[in-house]
Amino acid sequence: MNKYTTVAIMLHWLMAFALIGMFALGFYMAGLPLSPIKLKLFSWHKWTGVTLFILASVRLAWRIGHRAPPLPGYMRRGEQMLAHGGHRLLYLLMFAIPFSGWLMSSAKGVQTVYFGVLPIPDLLHRNRELGEQLQTLHWGLNLLLAAMVIGHVAAALKHHFIDTDDVLTRMLPCRGKR
Repeated sequence: MNKYTTVAIMLHWLMAFALIGMFALGFYMAGLPLSPIKLKLFSWHKWTGVTLFILASVRLAWRIGHRAPPLPGYMRRGEQMLAHGGHRLLYLLMFAIPFSGWLMSSAKGVQTVYFGVLPIPDLLHRNRELGEQLQTLHWGLNLLLAAMVIGHVAAALKHHFIDTDDVLTRMLPCRGKR
């Protein structure tokens, strides 16, 4: 097998575009003054975070049941280890970031109500200092994810344009002939 399943490809790109949207929304709303719009955007951000956590769970379950295509045989052991480690860290961050946001909201005393209907239980008691520390952690994890995504894209482009292999094209929704 030298390509990903259709489900894996769909989940990859759904997560990719949702994460880019979350970065944009998170950076935008962080600088806004307190207002009804900012509160609405925070709700959307939290709902999307819960949804991404669910999608990451589905993606991980799918990945466990369906092997990824092998890396190109010409790759050195160190490169393969870097690729596998990078993917593991991306998965870890897809869980750690929404979880840190959930903990932060709990500590700040702002419960998440999924789409305004389903209350998500708080995991921590209200603690302003802890909430601020968790906010810093949430921010730092997002910066790390942004750096990892940039590295992931750079590696895919390197494979496509420099190595001229199929690593990028096997994850594209419409794989054309090279």
